[in-house]
Amino acid sequence: MSPTILLIGKFRFFFNSREETRRHVHVSTADGTAKIWIEPTIALSDFYNMSSGELTEILKIVEEKRDDFINKWNQHFGLGNNQH
Repeated sequence: MSPTILLIGKFRFFFNSREETRRHVHVSTADGTAKIWIEPTIALSDFYNMSSGELTEILKIVEEKRDDFINKWNQHFGLGNNQH
């Protein structure tokens, strides 16, 4: 299951259930995908077929929405809010 957690413009942000325990978010467009680490710092993990401009925009959105993504991760995976 890959629940959508945010739609902004052409970007769909989502989690892949049961993938790994380190907090991260996936992003997709019609043409490409990216994986962004949320912790311990926000960082690009990998990507496919995305421009540097798209990646910059995605990283900015993740920075702005980091706390929301952590809260949604905790809800989705049944963790307490202070478990990092």
